[in-house]
Amino acid sequence: MNEENVSWSPESMLEVTLKQPDDFLKIRETLSRMGVASRKDKTLFQSCHILHKQGKYYIVHFKELFALDGKRATLIQNDIQRRNTIACLLQDWNLLGIVKQESAEDKAPLSQIKIISFKEKSEWTLSAKYNIGKKVTKKEPSTSEVLAKGFAEEQEARKKEEEEDVEGNKIE
Repeated sequence: MNEENVSWSPESMLEVTLKQPDDFLKIRETLSRMGVASRKDKTLFQSCHILHKQGKYYIVHFKELFALDGKRATLIQNDIQRRNTIACLLQDWNLLGIVKQESAEDKAPLSQIKIISFKEKSEWTLSAKYNIGKKVTKKEPSTSEVLAKGFAEEQEARKKEEEEDVEGNKIE
């Protein structure tokens, strides 16, 4: 396995074309069943996603998506090779076309990729390490929650003051 880190830029994403407009959903679902498997607990970690950006489509490794988001991502050559193998399989199955075929020539062996049939899907836990379009954000408290918290803190402070007054230890 090639552990060499890759110098990545958005220009190195693998651009593809769809054969039919509804192939986007087919590809997205198929990619959810392709990746690296943990056989002991029957979990499949999805390797690649389809990205639609500015009218173009790309097959990207999940680490490329992290890099696109500006997050630290240690993308290695083997990640790119698996992405290329997966994209070539989708092309072989007539779901897409690879725009620059030479960009996908460096491939990983099929033995590194687990493909779960649609029938087997329910027997596996499918895990995506990146979710496109689903931002995990901290929920901002509502105005009433902020006011209630402030009121509770104020009540607590008053209670402490009263206790100090009773004890005769008032701090001035």
